[in-house]
Amino acid sequence: MPTLSDVAKEANVSKMTVSRVINHPNQVTPELRKIVLEAMHRLNYHPNSAASALASNRTNVVKFVILEDIDTTEPYYMNLLFGIAQGLQKQQFALQLVRDAADVDKGNCDGYIITGARATDSDWLDKLKKPFVLFGENRYGYDFIDTDNKLGDQLATQYAIDRNYQSIIFMGIDEKEPFEYSREAGYINTLQKYKKIPRIFRVANHSRKAQDFITNNWKKFAPDTCFICASDRIAVGVVRAIQEKGGKIPKDFGVIGFDGVFLDQVSNPKLTTIKQPIFELGQSLATMILQKVAQNGAAQGELLMPPELIKRESTR
Repeated sequence: MPTLSDVAKEANVSKMTVSRVINHPNQVTPELRKIVLEAMHRLNYHPNSAASALASNRTNVVKFVILEDIDTTEPYYMNLLFGIAQGLQKQQFALQLVRDAADVDKGNCDGYIITGARATDSDWLDKLKKPFVLFGENRYGYDFIDTDNKLGDQLATQYAIDRNYQSIIFMGIDEKEPFEYSREAGYINTLQKYKKIPRIFRVANHSRKAQDFITNNWKKFAPDTCFICASDRIAVGVVRAIQEKGGKIPKDFGVIGFDGVFLDQVSNPKLTTIKQPIFELGQSLATMILQKVAQNGAAQGELLMPPELIKRESTR
């Protein structure tokens, strides 16, 4: 098995430099880091992650804290988890799942990836002693990664306009959170370009709630209407209600969802949707938290990743 000394000799650098590349890459220039990493690759050298963690006073563990309900029928979080795990594995970090905010401080770790945080969570987030990044937009200055929610519903609304639907309605999630505001903004801004009047309704993020709302308000929705939905769950409920009322999809009514993970494909008809790059978001979250840990908690800023419009059977 090759040793640290072998890598140092191969790269023509000191053992201390090799150690810094492994344990403190931010302290080494990119050029020097590349030389050492290439030498490690040529020799098939893999550092002892346990020893490295001990030497740097780290655990090589990142906690993934989920602060919202997980719908077991929808593999949204499974895709996100796989992305995070793969990103962490590249640096030989382990992932620990936490489902209750009260358990965040139980056991040691090097940092946190947190999803489902709301405005009311800012107090305890400020008290965390380890670096963290959020999955989801926020307006409090915390580092975060998210889908470009505004762009997503700009794409959806523009597509509905291009399909010549005369009335375009936004079915939002009944939560006062940044991601929802951004999705609404994408819808409103696009309509305003065409001097169309926005119509916005909000329901809980459950298909049954959306279905009941459309059913109970059916007379308000004339044919030639497209519903821009803030989630695929809401979109599925809208589709069911239209079908129950005898509406024709996609001729008279169009439905566009948001997420593109699972429900869009099992819906009948299959949903046109805004697909989030969930796996890639997970990988990027892992990269950001590892950078923040390596840089002793230095701010990383924000990253918005572009979604994709997937055209299917629920729009004409």
